[in-house]
Amino acid sequence: MKHTSYSRSYDLAGLYTLSLRLVIGWTYFSAFWRRLVLENKLIPDEAGYIGEKFNHFLPNALGIKPLIEYLVTHPDALHISMVTFTIVEAVVGLFIILGLFTRLMSIGIFGLAMGILLGSGWIGTTCLDEWQIGVLGIAGGFVLFLTGSGSFSLDHYFITNNKKFTHKKWFPWLGSGVLPLSKPKTLVLAGSAFIFGLTLYTNQYFHGGVWGTLHNKSVKPKIEISNISLVNRNLSFEIYRTEGVDVYGSFLIGIHILDKNGNIVKALNHAELSKFPKENIRNHYVTKVKPGKHSLVIPLGSKADITLNLNGILVKKEELHTIKLIDISGIEWTARVNNL
Repeated sequence: MKHTSYSRSYDLAGLYTLSLRLVIGWTYFSAFWRRLVLENKLIPDEAGYIGEKFNHFLPNALGIKPLIEYLVTHPDALHISMVTFTIVEAVVGLFIILGLFTRLMSIGIFGLAMGILLGSGWIGTTCLDEWQIGVLGIAGGFVLFLTGSGSFSLDHYFITNNKKFTHKKWFPWLGSGVLPLSKPKTLVLAGSAFIFGLTLYTNQYFHGGVWGTLHNKSVKPKIEISNISLVNRNLSFEIYRTEGVDVYGSFLIGIHILDKNGNIVKALNHAELSKFPKENIRNHYVTKVKPGKHSLVIPLGSKADITLNLNGILVKKEELHTIKLIDISGIEWTARVNNL
């Protein structure tokens, strides 16, 4: 009688989470649907390539930045990873919708959501979009692991039709039905405390959402300038776009080289930057800095070495003082030219 009561409770729990299962399942399956059925976003060097989106995560990822950087500097490995990732999302999402091996797939949901949270939890211009998707996915995956699927699932169909494999010891852990836990309250409390703690920590880390000053790194572009050198009248420096909207580039309309008195000794305007020689740009990642129609376009996560020829400039190299970059929005970034 006790087992029947437990079984009935799990059936109802799985039934009550049906809408959660369907929505979470579609959230992940739709990634495959968008990338491969509605459009093919798995073709490198074409607009919309998912690898470039992955590159956008890099500047402020938490914990997995070395992995992302390795992939975006190795295009073949990146492409294999993106294809594999898309297939995993398709299988996990579809199986969750069908309620097939629900608990195993819920672990997949947990892992995929964790990847989203750590990689892109800092991205989102208005509603902290990626962070919310990540933490809610983790919580949803945990709930689905606890409940399994009830009615309207293949797991339930196999159980009610007394299929042999549903009597195996592994099936309740990977499928649905009564979860054989001696202390379910301990697991629920520990898991919930961990997820809530992770939610608070990442909310604070990415956005300052628990205490202190709120910040959003997706609102306006930021470019870091480093590795400045001058060789044979060629001034080189590295630019790295670390903040701003992921779907919108930074549009560089001016590069000024200044002396110590603030006088401009060399200037490139938007027209010159729109025709900037591609051979003078050495990109590090799959997301590329490149000339656009009216400016030099710098996407989120892109890093490149820029080389300017200083022939015709009368000042000595010791008098070069500052590099200034000017965005179309009016934002300016500067870096001191030292020890050339």
